[in-house]
Amino acid sequence: MQEVYSIPLSQLCEEFSLEKVYVPEHFEEIMITTPEISRPGLALAGFFEIFEAARVQIIGYAEYRYLETLPPEVRKQNITNYINANPVAVVHSGSAPVMEEMLEAAARVGVPLLRSQEKTSPLMATMIASLNNHLGPRITRHGVLVEVYGEGLLLLGDSGVGKSETAIELVKRGHRLIADDAVEIKRVSSKTLVGTAPDIIRHYVELRGIGIVDVRRLFGMGAVKMTERIDLIINLETWVQGKMYDRLGLDEETTNILGLEIPSITIPVKPGRNLAIILEIAAMNNRQKKMGYNTAEEFNKKLMGQMGLD
Repeated sequence: MQEVYSIPLSQLCEEFSLEKVYVPEHFEEIMITTPEISRPGLALAGFFEIFEAARVQIIGYAEYRYLETLPPEVRKQNITNYINANPVAVVHSGSAPVMEEMLEAAARVGVPLLRSQEKTSPLMATMIASLNNHLGPRITRHGVLVEVYGEGLLLLGDSGVGKSETAIELVKRGHRLIADDAVEIKRVSSKTLVGTAPDIIRHYVELRGIGIVDVRRLFGMGAVKMTERIDLIINLETWVQGKMYDRLGLDEETTNILGLEIPSITIPVKPGRNLAIILEIAAMNNRQKKMGYNTAEEFNKKLMGQMGLD
């Protein structure tokens, strides 16, 4: 069973500078458990068959103008029915004022009424993005996350294979560390995973023989980053003599994390290989692929052409 995450409504209020028009006594205990947001047009018209009370409700100018067109008694009844459905919170956006009937019903039932000066569409977009970040499914993986040329590289492999040493070398070359040893991975959209470090080990790296080092203090604030999108997974493994490794790059491998397929490659490790340079090339090559150019495919086309097989 998938774990359900939550954040306090009070935290959302603080993050978006929401004005508290009315809040009940238990306001600090109210939790948001879903990143989805609703505009309650149908509910205000009396349709509740698929009403989701757990969603934050945003009333914009369109909903306000609709309520204004209703006869006073009908408007009051519709608002009463809506608030009686007990939505977790109602946010009035932009130029939509709070009607007296709404305030009375909310105070009677104990539904928080909030207000934002932001227009409806941008408020919904930023709030959904924020809630996805706070409430997205997550796992913790043993590995290292670094940013190289704007690409988030998640390094995986057995303990002692050289992940932390490679991360330090990359930091020395001007790239940035996000997490070492434990990477908290969160799915923030249908296409994106982001990684961060647990608070207690953020900015620290463990180097065998030296111990724990503070990357932020040694290399400066420019050497670290709080979070980063995961663009490429790199599996580091000890070189096995006789094993066939991909030498052209035609094989497109992926790794499934939280239901998303992330591009991945396997790099064999042995003494004498400069992993930092290899990872820099991997990052640039992955970025080039996203921009529409695949070197391996272009080389294969030329080869097939030389052989008369195109």
